[in-house]
Amino acid sequence: MPEMNGRELARRIAAIKPGIKCLYTSGYTANVIAHHGVLDEGVNFLEKPFSLSELALRVRHALERELSPI
Repeated sequence: MPEMNGRELARRIAAIKPGIKCLYTSGYTANVIAHHGVLDEGVNFLEKPFSLSELALRVRHALERELSPI
């Protein structure tokens, strides 16, 4: 997205719809993203590439979690 990153998009959506769930995906590993301060603790994250079954599992997990999406 040329205008913003996924984190900013999630913040904007959460301002409109508080409590919405979010699942981030990236081709970078979770360690690389966390090292750069992009991935907060408790954020739902799925590393690419992923299978459809892994996506379904992570979506289910994200919907069940009570942590903040951002």
